[in-house]
Amino acid sequence: MKLAYYSPLTPEKSGIAAYSALLLPALRERIEVEVVKRGRRRGPRGTDTALYHVGNDPSAHGWIVDALRKRPGVVVLHDFVLHHLVAGVTLARGNRDAYLDLMEREHGVAGRLLAYGVMDKRIPALWESRAADFPLATYVLDHATALIVHSRYVRERARVAGYAGPIDLVPHPAWPAPGISAERVADGTVVGCFGVVNASKRIPELLRAIADVRRGHADVTLLLVGPTAPGFDLDRRLQRLGLTRDGIVRESWVDERRLWALMAGSDVLVNLRHPTMGETSGTVIRGLSLGKPLVVSDVGWFSELPRDVALAIPPDDDEVATLTAALELLASQPEVRVAMGANAAELARREHGAGRVAELYVAALERAAGGAAVDHAVLREVSEAASEVGISAETAEAKEIARRLAEVELG
Repeated sequence: MKLAYYSPLTPEKSGIAAYSALLLPALRERIEVEVVKRGRRRGPRGTDTALYHVGNDPSAHGWIVDALRKRPGVVVLHDFVLHHLVAGVTLARGNRDAYLDLMEREHGVAGRLLAYGVMDKRIPALWESRAADFPLATYVLDHATALIVHSRYVRERARVAGYAGPIDLVPHPAWPAPGISAERVADGTVVGCFGVVNASKRIPELLRAIADVRRGHADVTLLLVGPTAPGFDLDRRLQRLGLTRDGIVRESWVDERRLWALMAGSDVLVNLRHPTMGETSGTVIRGLSLGKPLVVSDVGWFSELPRDVALAIPPDDDEVATLTAALELLASQPEVRVAMGANAAELARREHGAGRVAELYVAALERAAGGAAVDHAVLREVSEAASEVGISAETAEAKEIARRLAEVELG
């Protein structure tokens, strides 16, 4: 099989570009891949199917959606909420009618009226204020011959939106932990939080929880790494909670090498958000690879992480109290941190290895292209088992067993 591959690519500052940099080498070990460069007007000839990585950033994915709408193919849906993307390829290009029609199609006459309000600047842009309420995912789903998703949450949302095609659930691949020395920013327990500093990442709630934890555990330090979103007054919040000098270390943008070093030097990693756009988190995946205990929000993909790996905090009225209790547990019981970290590293190895993920991709792509649905992970496991008992995996009998197992696994 030959695949046309559409994705942001490094050195673009995109999480999906980093994702593709990890996935592509493993895919190329298994199938022929032609990467389509940004700006190419026509897709490559002679390919069996096309794979489109779609996220919510119009600057990174607008050209990919343009290509998808010309040639339907398999879509990797990195976000379910695509309102910002859709606005970028309709309104930003002067195509008001497309935006109006889609809002009405998904949300009725009320949706169309809201779209008029946005265009007339009578109400705030919905992609900034209420994107989760108006995902506009059908703009992409209508042209997808099959979907690859990373969570049951997105799979269910796609079905509710009316998508009837094949959906494969494939784990997000995990970067192997690099051989970089850990950078410690403080003695005691370091709680690391990485990403854009804003309200949707629950930073106000995290700051309050850290202040509460430090009343009983003064050696706890919050390491806050990432740019501050416009309009978010971090300094005022820190001053009000008494975290201006003690208890917090602040870093803005850091490069990939230092990101790994600071994460490796943290004892606990916190990654909160509400509402969710259906995304997965590259930061959480890196934390798994590093064997770090995690604290996440009980939403979307994050809810699906095993409880022996991640403590999930519901974003409800008791969020701060629950988060405080979770951090106090991890600060006071290092044996719990060690056990959770070991489970995290095992999960990354068992479920998220790039080779296994690539094999699941190939199986999904073969089905989408109409070829034989062969689960290469099953074939490898049969081969290993056969060799242990002295049977050649190249015999017709062994291959037939592998294929029958693949049918059961994939059915």
